[in-house]
Amino acid sequence: MSSTSSSAPAASRRLPSIPPATLIKWLRDMHLIREFEVRCMQSYQEKKIGGFCHVYIGQEAIAVGCTQAVRHEDPIVTAYRDHGHALARGMTARACMAEMFGKIGGCAKAKGGSMHMFDKPNNLYGGHGIVGAQTPLGTGLAFATKYEDEVINGAKNKRVTLCFLGDGAVNQGAFYETMNLAGLFDIPVIFIVENNGYSMGTAIHRGTTMSHELTIKGRAHGLKEATMDGMDVIAVQQDMHELAEWCRENSRPAFVDMRCYRYKGHSMSDPRKYRTREEEERHESNDPIGKFERTLLDNGVVTDAVIKEIMASCREEVRDSIQFANESPEPPMSDLYTDVFVEPWGRYPGSSQPEFTGGATNVCAFRATNGKEGLV
Repeated sequence: MSSTSSSAPAASRRLPSIPPATLIKWLRDMHLIREFEVRCMQSYQEKKIGGFCHVYIGQEAIAVGCTQAVRHEDPIVTAYRDHGHALARGMTARACMAEMFGKIGGCAKAKGGSMHMFDKPNNLYGGHGIVGAQTPLGTGLAFATKYEDEVINGAKNKRVTLCFLGDGAVNQGAFYETMNLAGLFDIPVIFIVENNGYSMGTAIHRGTTMSHELTIKGRAHGLKEATMDGMDVIAVQQDMHELAEWCRENSRPAFVDMRCYRYKGHSMSDPRKYRTREEEERHESNDPIGKFERTLLDNGVVTDAVIKEIMASCREEVRDSIQFANESPEPPMSDLYTDVFVEPWGRYPGSSQPEFTGGATNVCAFRATNGKEGLV
């Protein structure tokens, strides 16, 4: 596995034997995430997005490289910086932006917002707002797929689960309990620590022991370990594919220290006073999109004209998503009583599909039940 630091100088290199169309798709996916996040920042400042908003600018190579390294049936779960993972996994920009805007056309019908992107058809099991809370869930997903493959179907384990977390989450007690169980029960989950160097505004070395060798946290629980360059989409995809196939074949967990850098603050309310402009400029020279573009240009995969077309296409797609989000209606008050339980329970009806999966936007209506007001 690569152990290159995220501050390594950007340099072009020869490409592995990957079809040009695939490489171009990776580039477009990264540009789409970047454009989406830039417009999210703008919409937040326009007060069209409320609550917390954590953008993914600078970390695009991780979401794209990791999702391209595994199979579509492999579950993914992540923390609250989740827009990039959602788009990389296949969620439409419309469904993602409408959720940001708190509209009924969003992926969770406006009930999740920025931190809770969810896309069951694409096996994305949500972003999660509580630090580290997704790690037991990710391990549970991996246990469930293994149980289904081996016990219910009587075959060999065939799936791995990617569980993303920030470097601050490695200090949560639940994560250590989770790694212990994963190692003990041979659960095929890969914990990917998107190590951008800061837990909110605290540098990792100030709050985490052994921050210079973070993989020792996984080693203590018998997990296979790897350090990867999260600023290089090719390195991420190649290294993650190798690791994922090992975990799939051996049905074992792994811990990845994914070195990266976020170019914006922890959230939209973060003024970034804990780091210098010189530091930011040094890391911006290693921008994952620019570096990938130079590699593709040097190897004759794209031209400047193709890159401009990709950027224009992404701008148009995100512009369309904003229009869709603006025009999508707000959820009705009756939706407060839906999606509480999977099955009807008392006066609370079960779930309905969100609009973007083809389901009804709202199946709830008031009526009288045995002389009392109820919901159907």
